[in-house]
Amino acid sequence: MPYDDTLAGRVRDILEESGPIEDRKMFGGLTFMRNGRMCCGVLRDDLVVKLSPDRAAELLVEPHVRPMDFTGRPMPGMLYVGPGGTSDEQALRRWVAEATSFADSQPVKRR
Repeated sequence: MPYDDTLAGRVRDILEESGPIEDRKMFGGLTFMRNGRMCCGVLRDDLVVKLSPDRAAELLVEPHVRPMDFTGRPMPGMLYVGPGGTSDEQALRRWVAEATSFADSQPVKRR
């Protein structure tokens, strides 16, 4: 299974509360887009969040968080949040809010 369908559904439900989203298959998982920009996603059983590089560095001390190193090198601003960090609704909402806040702070990306 390339991504956890249950986690993806939980993330989708949270994101849809605040407006339209788009999802795309990317990185072998599922990525959620807001205003044409990646917000977060699910890869295997991990949540992937996109943040500013500074904020991502701050959050690396959180439990269950590690740099996204999909290519073997950490990707600036990208974090994996393991299942322990998304198991309860409040924790998942917090991570989705972090990613949404960053995505919404960026200019709309047009195709």
